[in-house]
Amino acid sequence: MVLSWTRGRVFRRARKGKDLQVNDLEVEISVPSHFRCPVTLDLMKDPVTVSTGITYDRDSIEKWIEEGNNTCPVTKRVLTTFDMIPNHALRRMIQDWCVEHRSFGIERIPTPRIPVTPYEVSDTCTKIVNAAKQGDENKCRELVRKIKGWEKESDRNKRCIVANGASLALVNAFDFFSSWGFEENNNVSSLLEEILGVLAWMRPIGEEGKSMLGSKNSMSCMVWFLLKGNIDLSIKQSVAMLLKEVPIEVLANTQGVAEGLVKMIKEPIGSASITKACLSMIFKLVTYSKGKDVISQRFVELGLVEVLLETIVDCDKGVCEKALGVLDSICGTKEGKEIAKANALTIPLVVKKLLRVSELSSSFAVSIVWKICDKAQEEEGVFVEALQVGVFQKLLVLLQVGCGESTKEKATELLKLLNGYRSKVDCVDTSLEFQHLKKPF
Repeated sequence: MVLSWTRGRVFRRARKGKDLQVNDLEVEISVPSHFRCPVTLDLMKDPVTVSTGITYDRDSIEKWIEEGNNTCPVTKRVLTTFDMIPNHALRRMIQDWCVEHRSFGIERIPTPRIPVTPYEVSDTCTKIVNAAKQGDENKCRELVRKIKGWEKESDRNKRCIVANGASLALVNAFDFFSSWGFEENNNVSSLLEEILGVLAWMRPIGEEGKSMLGSKNSMSCMVWFLLKGNIDLSIKQSVAMLLKEVPIEVLANTQGVAEGLVKMIKEPIGSASITKACLSMIFKLVTYSKGKDVISQRFVELGLVEVLLETIVDCDKGVCEKALGVLDSICGTKEGKEIAKANALTIPLVVKKLLRVSELSSSFAVSIVWKICDKAQEEEGVFVEALQVGVFQKLLVLLQVGCGESTKEKATELLKLLNGYRSKVDCVDTSLEFQHLKKPF
């Protein structure tokens, strides 16, 4: 196989007074076969030799092994060990060859960093735990930055770090230093921030780590970071992602969690993934069997209904589904339903999302309208408003398209209730999408 590089444009200046002429020159460079990886046939960047004596590019042989293979791709012999020895001599030959042909546009491959070993990770984790027990914040910070440096070098290092218990060691250190006066001590506060930044990409955390992360000290610290004003948003995002690892009963019983989650959703520069994470936790809280009414009422007091409606206006599919799910749960309480009903945006926005996002969003939207249009109260203004924004036609389409049994029952009941008010509606939104409607023939 021959790899080709384009040398680029070769400029040739003509005689004085004439324009500059450009010619394209294609130059084919034959790469020596022993410079190419036997698996990918690409030029090797980090050649390593396995136990069978065959040299491969590190990335390709690691992927081969991670896929569950325990044999040498070339010889088909079983690998006696998965250790990989860097082939420095071959790498230098490849680098010299690249330099020799650099005039043809070939770039010299950089000297790869030696990947971290399981022993190095385990040893560093032990030192982190010991430093935490001794209260040596400076030593702990140095070790945390060491892990952060390894993580930045390669994905392979990331996997090695996670596989060798780094998350548990860091959670242990975080829990210990959280018991210190981090509010007044900037050094401890900055150390905790660094630990949070590293822990955020180590999810999911093991059961022992989750239990420790849900301790009183750790939770108080994370909530403090969520509520603190002058703090980097990335730290708050790390906290939001880590709170997903905490058991729901711990979240429900921790003061300040609700305020922190609502504040994160309000952040104008928060990413969609963070918004989804916060909405997921709120959904778990408002559907949590123990004291869900009290929790829902707290979210209503914090203005979550208005925040959800603002979020629904312009968001992606995942965020919309979660926001509608939370709004549906909150409308299940008396206070939540009254706040949603009083907001002029609720019915128009919810009906607009019906049939436009996903089947799950449609089911939530129907449930919200069904709860607001309470048949026990039969408030004429609410029914008329729903009809004016076209809910009747959309419900008919939904039944034609098909939906879940619970959604079908609510849609049917809504149609019966709304039918009695159709004569009172002066204007109905006809800008509906009927392309989903099944043909009757």
